[in-house]
Amino acid sequence: MILLTRKAEFSASHYYWNEAWSAEENVRVFGKCANKNGHGHNYTLEVTVAGEVNGTSGFVVDLKELKDVMEREVVGVYDHRHLNLEVPEFAKMIPTTENIAIAIWKRLEGKIPGAKLHRVRVYEMPDLFADYYGEP
Repeated sequence: MILLTRKAEFSASHYYWNEAWSAEENVRVFGKCANKNGHGHNYTLEVTVAGEVNGTSGFVVDLKELKDVMEREVVGVYDHRHLNLEVPEFAKMIPTTENIAIAIWKRLEGKIPGAKLHRVRVYEMPDLFADYYGEP
């Protein structure tokens, strides 16, 4: 088995807000990220797949197909969007880095021909990222 990682980037805005809490509690917990006007990030996405090297092609997965799946399922949906307002999975889920990684996993799982999804890594900033490996 070998692991292969492909990167993509998207820009999106979001805010943190828990509807079950008061405005004061949201501001206390989330600080400036609780501003409902939102703020943006240039996200970096890394998708790692696992599989066997194909003896004919030398690839674990068709790289163009992997890029196309990432574009169709994630970048095309998230790029230049307000996550809370325009992306269905975040209508009820706070779009933290952690939740974005989980949501991307769900979007990609089972859609990459010839390889198994191993890890989704989402960088919100160069010094802040979340890894998700699926359910145990």
